[in-house]
Amino acid sequence: MRAHSPSSPLGHVVVIGGSMAGLLAAHVLSRHAERVTVLERDHYEAGSGPRSGVPQSRHTHVLLTSGMEALEELLPGVVRELEDAGAPNLSIPADLGVWQAGQWVSRANPSRPVMTGSRPLLDHVVRGRVLADPRVDVRTSTEVTGFLGGPDRITGVSVRGRGSDHQEYEELEADLVVDATGRGSRTPEWLTALGAGAPAEEVLETGRAYATCVFETDDAGSPDQVKGFYIVPDAAQPFGAIILPAEGDRWMVTLSGPRGQAPPTDPAGFVDFAAALPHDAPHKWLSTARPLGRPVGYRHTANRRRRYDLAARDRTGLLVVGDALCMFNPVYGQGLSVAALNAVALGRALAAPDLPSTHSLQRKVLRSSRGAWDVATGADSPMPGATGDAVRSGLVERLLNRYLERVRVRVPGDPVVCKAFRDVLFLKAPPTSLLTSPRVVFRTLLRPAIPTPPDLPTP
Repeated sequence: MRAHSPSSPLGHVVVIGGSMAGLLAAHVLSRHAERVTVLERDHYEAGSGPRSGVPQSRHTHVLLTSGMEALEELLPGVVRELEDAGAPNLSIPADLGVWQAGQWVSRANPSRPVMTGSRPLLDHVVRGRVLADPRVDVRTSTEVTGFLGGPDRITGVSVRGRGSDHQEYEELEADLVVDATGRGSRTPEWLTALGAGAPAEEVLETGRAYATCVFETDDAGSPDQVKGFYIVPDAAQPFGAIILPAEGDRWMVTLSGPRGQAPPTDPAGFVDFAAALPHDAPHKWLSTARPLGRPVGYRHTANRRRRYDLAARDRTGLLVVGDALCMFNPVYGQGLSVAALNAVALGRALAAPDLPSTHSLQRKVLRSSRGAWDVATGADSPMPGATGDAVRSGLVERLLNRYLERVRVRVPGDPVVCKAFRDVLFLKAPPTSLLTSPRVVFRTLLRPAIPTPPDLPTP
């Protein structure tokens, strides 16, 4: 990166992708750059409706505890703003019926907060906060077609307006280019076109598929009733369900199934599919609720990590964040939180007295995704039909999977194990904490699992 004034060491930064990861990266970088330009190939809705540029916008989203804290660090007051806009704030497991390892998780176990507003609402609130900064400029309906520069130095991007003549290209020079374009990132092929070569990839694919439908219900429930459901799939029980409240008295319902058993995308078939779940409570709830449209399916559930941190140590001018860097099976609800954690890691790295290299920034951003990667690949590796070079299949991995299965069986009835396991899932503690905590190891290896009642739990 070229040197600039101490107050704005980065000069011009271009961020490709104006969704959550891109907006948060732009916000952080605006503190260290003369100007930031966000390039978004889609257009923004005037309100908080779904948009085609965010394929996940019609599906259930969760902002985990770690994501709430990271977002609040980046944009102070934003959690309250989301609550004021109607985003529900739940305590888990106190407010939810969580089914895991053949049992309901006790709602008396220690809880942490999550937010369950819709993705369009979250995008709308965060976008309003970020784009209120005059140092951040956004250009919508603008498509990036490639990088400028060479194998060792990216100096900008080539763009064109969507719908314009294909010959009407424009070149934008930049001191740093950030790819935040998600699962469809074209950075590997753009680097190859410059002679740099694509990064190595780690992949784990289970073939899972899911579908989401929005419901409404006349039954508001009593205070002791659950505010939603989470049916956790595993190798022995491959069907999953997430039923969560969203703003506007709506409920987001996502059902998932293994390879070859995708949930139907017609309302009646969608509800019938829930009968395959290991407990009938979610199906009973759906049978009394009303769908507000047709279910929307999704099949791109592979875990994929691109190792830009290992490639071209001396390359400057390029940083990759969000799903373009490390993507997870969406059924684990980590993506939004990881986008916020990426931005926090980037901000802390840039706060150093000397401007870090892009390689150093890339390593720190990827490191902030590691916990989520370990959780997702650890959960997916034992699934039937899991494929890819990130599948954990060696002797050590098999022993680890046996231990983690003992942990999962103890989560429902053991408050100590539940708290430790939940903190790992919510990205508040590394997965290794389940191996290094003497209390967790003792209860996992030397104490029997505590059964919980078969009926839907009360607080």
